[in-house]
Amino acid sequence: MDTIKFGTDGWRAIIAKDFTVENVARVTEATGVWLKKNFQSPSVVVGHDCRFGGELFADTVTRVLLAQGLKVFLAKDFVSTPMVSLGALKFSASLGIIITASHNPPSYNGFKLKGHYGGPLLPEKIQEIEDIIPEVCTLDFQHLNTESFVSGGLLQYVDLETLYLKHVEENFDLNAIKNSDLCLAYDSMYGAGQRIMKRLFPNIVHLHDDYNPGFHGQAPEPIHKNLIEFSNLIKTRGDIDCGLCTDGDADRIGLYDSKGNFVDSHHIILLLVKYLVEHKKFDGKVITAVSVTPRIKKLCQHFGLENVTTKIGFKYIAGYMISDNVLLGGEESGGISIKGHIPERDGIWMGLTLWEYMAKTGKKLEQLIEDLYSITGPFFYERNDLHLDEKLKQTIVANCAGEKYKAFGTYRVEELDTTDGWKYFFQDEQWLMIRASGTEPVLRLYAEGRDEFCAKKILQETKKAILQ
Repeated sequence: MDTIKFGTDGWRAIIAKDFTVENVARVTEATGVWLKKNFQSPSVVVGHDCRFGGELFADTVTRVLLAQGLKVFLAKDFVSTPMVSLGALKFSASLGIIITASHNPPSYNGFKLKGHYGGPLLPEKIQEIEDIIPEVCTLDFQHLNTESFVSGGLLQYVDLETLYLKHVEENFDLNAIKNSDLCLAYDSMYGAGQRIMKRLFPNIVHLHDDYNPGFHGQAPEPIHKNLIEFSNLIKTRGDIDCGLCTDGDADRIGLYDSKGNFVDSHHIILLLVKYLVEHKKFDGKVITAVSVTPRIKKLCQHFGLENVTTKIGFKYIAGYMISDNVLLGGEESGGISIKGHIPERDGIWMGLTLWEYMAKTGKKLEQLIEDLYSITGPFFYERNDLHLDEKLKQTIVANCAGEKYKAFGTYRVEELDTTDGWKYFFQDEQWLMIRASGTEPVLRLYAEGRDEFCAKKILQETKKAILQ
C-alpha cells in the first residue's frame, strides 16, 4: 500500500487513483487512534465541500470514527472549511475533519485536519498521525448502521452553515454594507461559499453559484487567469464597485476593483491591517508567510506593530494565532485570518471585512489602495506556475539550493532568504521567489516590481535563466 503524506495543507490526491475509500479509511483510523491517545472523550466535527465524492468520503470518515467509538458531529450537506473549523470550536470537539482539495483541479480530493481551537492542526500533531497510518484499515466500517448511532448519541447531525451565519451577524455591521450605495458581486467558483453568500446578500450579483462537483472543469483557485469571466462581467456592467471570489472550500479570497482589475493578496493583507488598526483600533502581531510582500514590514513599522515571517502553509501561522496576540495572519495564496475570528483562513470573512471598510469610509477600493500607497509606496505583483517534468524541476531546485543564480538578466541578487524556497531581493524593493508547490507538481515563481512592466520583466528574465 502506498505511503500517505500530508503536504502544505492536508493530504490531497487524485480521486479513484490514490484518494480512495480504503485510503481515506486508513487515514481516519490513524486519526482515531491518535485522538483516543490524546483526549479522554474525543469527538470530531466532519464535513465536506462541493467537490466530487465529498459525501461518500465524509461518510467513510464518519463510519471509521464511529467504529472506534468516537462521537461525530456530521455536517448537513456541503460546507466550507471555516465552517468546520468554527464548528470544532463551538461544539468543543477535539478535532475537525473536512473532505476538500481546496483550490486543486477537479480530479483531486483531500483530507484536512482542524484543531479544537478552530484552526489548522499544528504540523507536529499532523506528523504524529501520519506516522501511524496503517497499511490497511483494520476496521469493519462498511456494514455499520449509522442511524443506530444517532439514537445512541454518538452521531449528531449539525447545521454548520447556520452556525456560521449567526457568527457573521454577530461580528459585522451588515446593515452598513447593505444600506450603502455599493454595488457588489460574488463569484463562488462553484464552491462551498455559494449558499451562505446567497443567505447573507441575496440581492448582490452572483456568479457560478450552482452546484457543480467538477467545477465545470476549472480549478477553483481564485487567481486572475481562472476568473476572466468575472473580471469581464465587472468591466462590461460598469456599475460594480467590488467583486469578491472564494475558492472551492471558501478559505481563500480573490478580489476585483470597480474596473475589473484583480487585487492580489499582498494588497488585501495591507488593506486589512490598515482597517483593523485605524478603524477597529485593534493591535497585535502580524504573521505573514515568506512569500508575502516586504512592504508589510513598512506598514507594520508605521503602526508600531511587530511583523513575524513564517514558512509557507497556514498551519505555521496558526501556531502563533492560538498562542499569541495576533492581529492578522496571511499568505500570498489568499489564505488570511484576522483578530475577532477563529485562527483560520476565511475568504468570505476577509471579503466582508473589506466591504465593511468601503461602506464605513464611503471610499472605493481604488481610493483605499491609493491611501495605502502613501505609506508603502506603489507596487505590482505577478505569479507564474510552471508545470515542468520532474527532472527539470529538480535541476532548478538543486541550482537554487547551490546558490547558482547570482542574477536574473539585469536583476542582480542583493540578498537571499531561504526560509521556505528561495527569495531573491533586488534593488528598489523588488524581489523574486522560486518554490516548489507542496500540493501540486508545480514550480511557482513569485515577483514584485515597482510597476506591472517591472514585475513581468522579472518573471521573463527568471524563466530565461532557469530554463536555459
